[in-house]
Amino acid sequence: MEYGEGVVNKANVSMVDVNLGDYVLVHAGFAIKVMSEADAKQTLAVWEEMLEMEDA
Repeated sequence: MEYGEGVVNKANVSMVDVNLGDYVLVHAGFAIKVMSEADAKQTLAVWEEMLEMEDA
């Protein structure tokens, strides 16, 4: 699994109006939603918590 900061993957952005540097929600290789930086960071924090719980 790859989650968290530092993970960069290519995604098809044809479904959203996106600019270089934007945060996006990706599903099955397609960007499906542009997110604010605050929402993206909050989402990443939740993923981190979930991964820490999995390791415990």
